[in-house]
Amino acid sequence: MPELDDARAELVLSKLQLLITRKLDGLLQGDYLGLLPGPGTEAGESREYRPGDDVRRMDWPVTARTQTPHVRQTVADRELETWLAVDLSASLDFGTARCLKRDLAIAAAAAVAHLTVRGGNRIGAVVGTGGSRLRLPARPGRKEANGLLRQIARTPVRPGRDDLGALVDMLNRPPRRRGMAVVISDFLAPVESWARPLRKLAVRHDVLAVEVVDPRELSLPDVGVIAFVEPETGLAHEVQTADPKLRERYAAAAGAQRSAIAGAIRGAGAAHLRLRTDSDWLLDIVRFVAAQRHARTRGTTR
Repeated sequence: MPELDDARAELVLSKLQLLITRKLDGLLQGDYLGLLPGPGTEAGESREYRPGDDVRRMDWPVTARTQTPHVRQTVADRELETWLAVDLSASLDFGTARCLKRDLAIAAAAAVAHLTVRGGNRIGAVVGTGGSRLRLPARPGRKEANGLLRQIARTPVRPGRDDLGALVDMLNRPPRRRGMAVVISDFLAPVESWARPLRKLAVRHDVLAVEVVDPRELSLPDVGVIAFVEPETGLAHEVQTADPKLRERYAAAAGAQRSAIAGAIRGAGAAHLRLRTDSDWLLDIVRFVAAQRHARTRGTTR
């Protein structure tokens, strides 16, 4: 049913464009300000090290001369190239609150595009679903960004889980000048499959990991027997949610899983934004951007 899928994609994107423009434009005042406090590549002055500064920016000659740790301040590039890695595995075609995780992933991509594509900045994407991956070249301009979002939104869902590690690794090849990389996923793939590619990506680029979560992935309600269908395999399971011990075990396992995901993202040196299908995701993005820019004024990088 491609016509129905395309019509739904157009409806979702038209609503998103109005909503995002209305709420996020206030964040775009002043000179170039990225979604992350990226250090850029152009050398600037040095200043004394502060707790939280990126040790990769240490100015060793000045540190040796003054006997006080210093870091290099850099000027943000005039043009930024942003790449999205959007995971649209079948597990994202799920939602029990305001929207599907898939819709939230597309909304996050639209917000990133709105916040970055201006002043000649370019945006591209790699999209993965069910083992099939698509690369959309980076181009400047809002019109091209809207076209890219349409292609992402129209990506058909295929059975199976995409290899998130391989999808992230597509942003490592070919090597590009320092820019911004945004990975949007539910990160439910085994941590060991994507942690190393994410660390490799963060060595060269400013990385933002957007984790998409539904509340039922964190805890189960007491509503009797529920039939669960694994979207990536089609397997069905009946679960008796009235059992309090089962609900406790589920919540504990889910908490441990999310802690492992957060730890791997933090260990890679990436910024972490969690969006939930039952919350005001735009407000969460606004708070995240505000926190990042507050960190910039304090001289920190996260």
